[in-house]
Amino acid sequence: MLVDLYSRKIFNLALQFSGSPQEAEDLTQDIFLKLYHSLSKYNFERDFTAWLLTLARNYLIDEFRRTKAERNQRGEFEELTLAAAETDGPESRYLRQEKAELVRKALRQLSPDLRVVLVLREIEGLSYEEIAEKLKIPLGTVKSRVNRGRIQMAQTIMGQKGGKQ
Repeated sequence: MLVDLYSRKIFNLALQFSGSPQEAEDLTQDIFLKLYHSLSKYNFERDFTAWLLTLARNYLIDEFRRTKAERNQRGEFEELTLAAAETDGPESRYLRQEKAELVRKALRQLSPDLRVVLVLREIEGLSYEEIAEKLKIPLGTVKSRVNRGRIQMAQTIMGQKGGKQ
């Protein structure tokens, strides 16, 4: 039941960290295994969603740090594919995919702390207050990280666009 309720949120978070649907599935399974082994430590007075997101975030950050050197050596990430509407022409699909790839690359270049708040804000649609509550960090820190993440992403995207022309 817990898997049914939270797997999509955890998968989306893992997908933004890994950039690969297959790797995100593996990470999601690993997180739920960690959850299972950590349930005895859960304090029932705490918000379960916040506890689970904290557990997932910490696991993903640890995994990100552990595999960062491997990813840098390989120099390549598995690419996400976008489902395009059947009525879209090839040119519009290509442009949408290109823009989405610029955003994904920029997101992957953010630090884990900035990335997690942006994923929760922009993809999961949580409010600043909800993010602060779920991650157990001050509201001002959330706002600052979202702002810094957006600025860094914009700078990265502009740099990527400039390199293509």
